[in-house]
Amino acid sequence: MNLSFEILRYLFVGMLTTALFIATYAVASAPSRVASRLGMRGLKRQRAIADNPAWAQIEPLVRWLGVRVSGVLEDPLRGKMDRQLALAGDYLGLTPEEYLAFSLLSTIGGAAFGAVAGYMLDMGFALTLATAPLGAALPYFAVSGEHTRRMKQINRGLPYAADLLALAMSAGQDFPGAVRQVVEKSSDPDDALVEEFSRILQELQVGMTRRQALLAFSERAPLESVNEFVAAIVQAEERGNPVAEVLQIQAGVSRMRRSVKAEEAAAKAGVQMVGPLFLLFFCIMLLVMGPMVLQLAAQAD
Repeated sequence: MNLSFEILRYLFVGMLTTALFIATYAVASAPSRVASRLGMRGLKRQRAIADNPAWAQIEPLVRWLGVRVSGVLEDPLRGKMDRQLALAGDYLGLTPEEYLAFSLLSTIGGAAFGAVAGYMLDMGFALTLATAPLGAALPYFAVSGEHTRRMKQINRGLPYAADLLALAMSAGQDFPGAVRQVVEKSSDPDDALVEEFSRILQELQVGMTRRQALLAFSERAPLESVNEFVAAIVQAEERGNPVAEVLQIQAGVSRMRRSVKAEEAAAKAGVQMVGPLFLLFFCIMLLVMGPMVLQLAAQAD
């Protein structure tokens, strides 16, 4: 029995070593593609390096490994990863290749942590098998969490931004000037909506039309409120309607929709709390009645 276990263990170690060797060879021999360092992602990278010392330490390694694995990614997968990063606001300024490299490094880090913890706890490779997939999933969870956070910020701040835009345009500002006022008067320059408005201004300055810049905004933030906001401005511009009045109406509609969704969430919360409250009541009754039942059983004996 012990001999069979030893054979299986050595077989597992040999297969794992072979797999790591094949993966290393595939990465080292893959054709390289030089990732672009320009644009919004370059600015995001600079901010992330300046604000996060830990990321600044591993960013060169992620960048180097990203170039090495660039030939491994197929175009459909690269497009999906690029879309995911764009929805997350160009998270850390990563490119799809660097996103893959970050996942690989996280997998290695998770496996190393599991191996050390398994050795200290005398658990063998069992903990490594659990921590390696968890490490691989951490970058995905981080990007997905950033995507969710940005969408919430944009959805929450758009009605107020539309009111400010309408107020600025009623005072005589054109649309770019009104957007600039919203960006300059914002108290949080890192807010997702402020970043998107800043990007709209940059795109207008480099020659994009208002329609193109707004449609690009709706692609980066595929929310119902954003789509309606963009469609209202584009249609008002095409038909010659006052944009300020359209924005005021759109802000009121967005606030009403938020109120309706908040009421729906509150109604669902009451139903969802039934299960936890029932379990809590059961636990309390068990704590109260349990000692009494044990005491009565002891007296009966």
